This record gives sequence, C-alpha cells and structure tokens, in this order.
Amino acid sequence: MEYRKLGNTELELSTITYGAFAIGGNMWGGNEKADSIASVQASIDHGVTTIDTAPFYGFGLSEEMIGEALKSHDRSKVQLLTKFGLVWDGSNNRKGDFFFDADDNGKKIPIYKYASKTNVIKEIEESLKRLQTDYIDLLQIHWPDTTTPISETMEAAETLIQQGKIRAFGVSNYSTEQIKEAQKTIKIASDQVAYSMLNRKIEAELIPFTMSENIGIIAYSPMERGLLTGKYFTDGKLKDNDHRNGYFNQFDLQKVKTLVEELTSLAHAKEISLSQLVLRWTTLQKGISIVLAGARNAEQAISNANAMSFDLSASELEFIDQAISKLK
Repeated sequence: MEYRKLGNTELELSTITYGAFAIGGNMWGGNEKADSIASVQASIDHGVTTIDTAPFYGFGLSEEMIGEALKSHDRSKVQLLTKFGLVWDGSNNRKGDFFFDADDNGKKIPIYKYASKTNVIKEIEESLKRLQTDYIDLLQIHWPDTTTPISETMEAAETLIQQGKIRAFGVSNYSTEQIKEAQKTIKIASDQVAYSMLNRKIEAELIPFTMSENIGIIAYSPMERGLLTGKYFTDGKLKDNDHRNGYFNQFDLQKVKTLVEELTSLAHAKEISLSQLVLRWTTLQKGISIVLAGARNAEQAISNANAMSFDLSASELEFIDQAISKLK
C-alpha cells in the first residue's frame, strides 16, 4: 500500500481508501452484515488504513458496522472519514434543498441537503456515537446546500476542529467557486468528487485549482459503481431496487463494453483483474490524492487493496489512454 498526505493537512491516508456506500445497503439492493464487516477488517489487514463513510449510507447502518468492525483495531492507526448534510429524519426533512426520494426496502424516503450550524453539530454527535469514537479524522459536507450560507456551515466546522472532534475539514461535490467561498472562513483540506475513466470533467478546472491551492482530491466512483468491472456485460444481475439499473443508462454502454474488452486484454497480460487495473490507473492521474473503492465482502476488499501491488509503464498508460479516447 502507498500512503499520501492529504492536501494541507497532516493526515496520511491510504491511496486506496475503503468506500462504504454499498455496505449501507440502501440503493444497492441490500447487504449482508457479516460480509460487510469482514470486508472492512480485510481491508485493514491488507494495508488500507482509511475508511470513508456517511450517515446517509444505510441511514446510519454503514457507520454502525464500521464502528463494530474497528473494535479490535487500534483507532490511532485508522483514519475515519465521514460526512454530514443529507437528512432524512422527520425533524429536518422540510428544510434545505430537496435532493431525491431514496428507496428503503420499498419505502420512499425524502432526502434533503441541509447544512445549518445546528444540523452540523447534531450530525457529528450521531456519527461519533455510531462509529464508537471520540473524533473524526476528516469531516466532509456531503453536498452543497443552497439554503444555508456557506460561511455558517464552515463556522460550525471550525468550532468542531477547535473542540477536537474533527482533525480536518473537507467538502464533497463542491465547485471551484464554492471552495473559494468556503476558504474565506476555513482552510479546506479536500474535495471529494466523482472521477473515472468515463467521467473526467474535473480535469478541466477543478484539479488545476485544487493543485494550486494544495487541496486534496478524493475520487469516488472510479469503477462507476461496478460498470468498469465488466461483470454487468456478462452475467451480472441487479436487483430491482438497485439504483444502478438507471445509473448505468447515462453511458454509451456499447462503447463502454468495447473499452472494457480492450482493458481486459491488458489486465490478463499483467495477471491482474480489470478492477485492479482501473483503480491503479485512477491513482496515477494528475491531482488525485486518494481513490475510494467499495467492497461487499473480504475477497473484493483484498482485491482492491492489491491494486497498489503493481505499476503501469508509460506504454501501458498510453495504451489505456488511447482506449479511453475512443469513448468520445
């Protein structure tokens, strides 16, 4: 495993970071608790020291399972990243920006983006309890909330740093202009944004800006929620309540299939999996600090961790770039 300093912080994070969205179950067709906990523990056993989660993932379940999984590990050697600002409980769900209706075992739950100072303080206490810890290494606002002044949210984060409840503060899904506004109040450590072979929009403006400001980029959905594993072009089947049934339709699937086939040939030649090839490529892209990789069981977790066990040569990177260029 390789470890990288995050932006302007003292945090040393594992380049492959455990992404805990899928183990929450909601939007992913459910989960198996024992497998989920085993995946967290296997990640740590194979060098992944950083775990990224959020209250929304499983409506608290993801954080709870991570807290349980870490009972037998040295907390000081694990970096916990979580978020706030997506609310679904009855007390807040008429405030903020309506986001979407989430599916929870067939029941529609309205989700709002809400980042008032009161809500930030409320959510951090709930997360600390679920994660069974007394501090968070990196707290992030999950999505921008246009109904709350950015300065108010950032002031709440500054208070939490002073209280020792968080070590650093980052944003997620923020634009360059939103980061500039946030930095008037607090030093931003990172921006967590979508980035993959199929989605490289941040390369144009965001990455040059964050590199100039020494702000880390945390890349999520590098495998496009499993699409770039290739299995959904063969025998992969999704449950009816899996959000990816609609998510995958945003792409030209025939072109993606061609890309997957070309990259699979290189993966086979290197005796690695396609997933490992995709993850390793992502870690090598300019301006990317760490890469999130989800896992539903120990086998997937170990495979993700081993994505750092090999290198890609200049000629191999050129081959990959040429294959990606055909998507246009």
